[in-house]
Amino acid sequence: MLIQIDFQSEEALYMQLRNQIILGIATSMLREGDPLPSVRQLAGDIGINMHTVNKAYSVLRQEGFVTIDRRKGAVVAVDVNKLQASEEMKKELRVILAKGFCKNITREEVYGMIDEIYDEYGKQEDD
Repeated sequence: MLIQIDFQSEEALYMQLRNQIILGIATSMLREGDPLPSVRQLAGDIGINMHTVNKAYSVLRQEGFVTIDRRKGAVVAVDVNKLQASEEMKKELRVILAKGFCKNITREEVYGMIDEIYDEYGKQEDD
């Protein structure tokens, strides 16, 4: 999986890394049981501090996307707590939709974006 970090972005590096890994899982580039690179290896490959990678992995573990084992390292292990995931998604969507509302993005445009993005993830399941 190719991780792309934007060093000019205002978004924290660990959040960019977290988001890239979640996108990898959603698009089936990363699957249940797949090991992630070691903290040292990924930090070296991307050119960021090991503490940044460690923080991203810790957040992913807390959110139920990976497990961390002393021998195996970080491994994709999606926690299927749908209710919790639904509540977290709703919380994040509130802010995103508020931004769109302030910029006059219509309900229909939002639905179109959601369908387009959701279809990208669904295509991976058919392969």
